[in-house]
Amino acid sequence: MSTQSSVPGSQFLSLHLLETVAAVLPVRDENGAPKAIVYGGVERHMITSQARRRAERVHARNRANSGIGALKGHTMGIRTREWALITARSLENDHKWESETAVSTARAVLEALNLKFGDPAKKTVANLTKVLVFAPADAGTRIAEHLAAQAERVTSWAQQYLAAQAEAAKQKKRKKPADEEQESEATENAAATKVPLPKDIRDAVLTALAPRDAIDIALYGRFLAEIADSPNVDGAVQSSHAFTVHEAEQVDDFFAAADDAKLDRKAHALDFLDAADDAGAGMTGYQSLISGTFYRHAVLDRFRLRRNLEAAGMTREKAEEAAVAAEAEFVNSFVDAFPEAKRNSTASTGTLPALVLAFDGDRPFNYAGAFQQPIDELTDGPAGAAAVRRLLRHHRFVTQRRPDIRPGNVLTYDPDINAVLEELKDKGQLDAREVPSLEELTA
Repeated sequence: MSTQSSVPGSQFLSLHLLETVAAVLPVRDENGAPKAIVYGGVERHMITSQARRRAERVHARNRANSGIGALKGHTMGIRTREWALITARSLENDHKWESETAVSTARAVLEALNLKFGDPAKKTVANLTKVLVFAPADAGTRIAEHLAAQAERVTSWAQQYLAAQAEAAKQKKRKKPADEEQESEATENAAATKVPLPKDIRDAVLTALAPRDAIDIALYGRFLAEIADSPNVDGAVQSSHAFTVHEAEQVDDFFAAADDAKLDRKAHALDFLDAADDAGAGMTGYQSLISGTFYRHAVLDRFRLRRNLEAAGMTREKAEEAAVAAEAEFVNSFVDAFPEAKRNSTASTGTLPALVLAFDGDRPFNYAGAFQQPIDELTDGPAGAAAVRRLLRHHRFVTQRRPDIRPGNVLTYDPDINAVLEELKDKGQLDAREVPSLEELTA
């Protein structure tokens, strides 16, 4: 029996969402400006899929770790450069290793796997890997347990490794000076070649860093080119960049921040003590803010999700149970999560979608084309309602011509959009079924 035959419904779950935000800045470029694309001949605001995926992944992880939602009790992952420090912390706290030995040993072990670290002369990055490593949250604890169980062998190996590294560094200095980063990597490679990590220790560390049963790695995937024999995962989730359904609207907001100490002096008539310094605001500047109605889209490959979970070591029954829970939590995160940039100054994370459309199909369906012609609020009316009409009209048109797609369900949190849905329903132009709750969206 194949994995595919055990999955109910179609292979792909397509999600489409319209959301309206006002005066926010959820993502920005290297200059602090809002990100944008040109589509349909006009500039649109954009929220990158990377920002969306991270918000969704962290939202699901936090809920699971708090014992909330469908994934409570399941293992989740962490993407970080701090695995050496996390492992060292466990060696110190759980196994009573001396701090310096714990850090140097953890770094040496991971370095011997071919993970590159920052410049040893710079304390802030010396023990951070150069790439983010996405691994199960308990990977550091597992690595520490194995190193502690083999403490004598591991510390002896680490001393030899560090000695070989120091010798390689001395030899490099005697030669013609080279690029500092290349020189550091060459020193690491020389030490790893001369004093390789014992195979059983290497295998245990690789097992700890492997995706295993981390649900979010199965969902979103990972790519770790540095360790050739550590499995990569082709994610089960596809995410598009979100863009405004109309031309971009941006404002550069001038702000002035007050200095409390200055104002206190003024309030108590003490500003004569230093009148020159008390003039003006404490700080001024500009920030870019955007408003608009965004279309975004994501797809879940149900078959890929189950294959990833089984490849990580789950039985078919466990993979099926985990996949059902992962799908429910993925839908929840897609609807509820929002990038947290400027969240305190704009309250952006409180945004609820105007409309969510969910349906099954034998392939993914992206409806970005419905908004190639930008909505003009002067002629089309408010962008939210106009976008809903256009999206649902597009969906109805496609479903009438494709046998490999189902009408699906729609959900709204906006009373004005609910009125639009009722109108379309009365006219017989709403093929999708309206549902009152998130839990019923993919029922």
